[in-house]
Amino acid sequence: MVTRLTHVRRDPPRVAYTIRDDPHLGTRVYPRPVPPGLAGLAPRVHRADWPVWLGPAPRTSRDVLELCRLQTARGLAVLAWLAGAGVPDDIGWLWPGCRLSGARQQLMYGAAAAVPGPVLGLVVANWTWVLDTRLAGQVTAPYLAGTAYPDDGFTAAQATVTLTRIWERHQAARPALGAAWAVTRTVADWYKAAELHATHGHDAPVFTYPRGPLPPPGESRPWITRLLRLA
Repeated sequence: MVTRLTHVRRDPPRVAYTIRDDPHLGTRVYPRPVPPGLAGLAPRVHRADWPVWLGPAPRTSRDVLELCRLQTARGLAVLAWLAGAGVPDDIGWLWPGCRLSGARQQLMYGAAAAVPGPVLGLVVANWTWVLDTRLAGQVTAPYLAGTAYPDDGFTAAQATVTLTRIWERHQAARPALGAAWAVTRTVADWYKAAELHATHGHDAPVFTYPRGPLPPPGESRPWITRLLRLA
């Protein structure tokens, strides 16, 4: 299968959110209702083949880090579309679980780069918060596993244990796991806020955790720095 590099806009850019500055909470993003063409993306964004057992440590860690990169880029692409960027006519390249590379990586990274600064700030706030809390492993692992396997509690439980152990034993994997959690969590909370707006007719902000300090330079993998535009 050949991945096309064209990024055809199906709809023109739209006003998808408003911004307000809160003296205590900082910049708040208030989404408009999600258009029908984007309504079903949230559950699919969370689906990922997180491991359900610990294999040889180097291989398992490598696989998890690659899956974190995929989930981060995939979630940012959807956030860009939710925030008003034009949606390609064909988004089939978004869903395969194989390693990002070549033309598909260019498509994914290009879509992720269209996330507006205030929206990306929501992701960075969640990411820095989770890296700065002692409960991070208990926060990220159940969320990533539970949303990836929503109809299979047994598999979700096994994946939760595996991801928790990876968080506890492999400090270098924490920024990547945190990034995957922060992006997919932001996507889900965007949909919740947009649904409240559509149901009640009142603006609702996208929930975010309080922003924490950025990790020291060099502690985050280059793809995190690039996708979250930290440099």
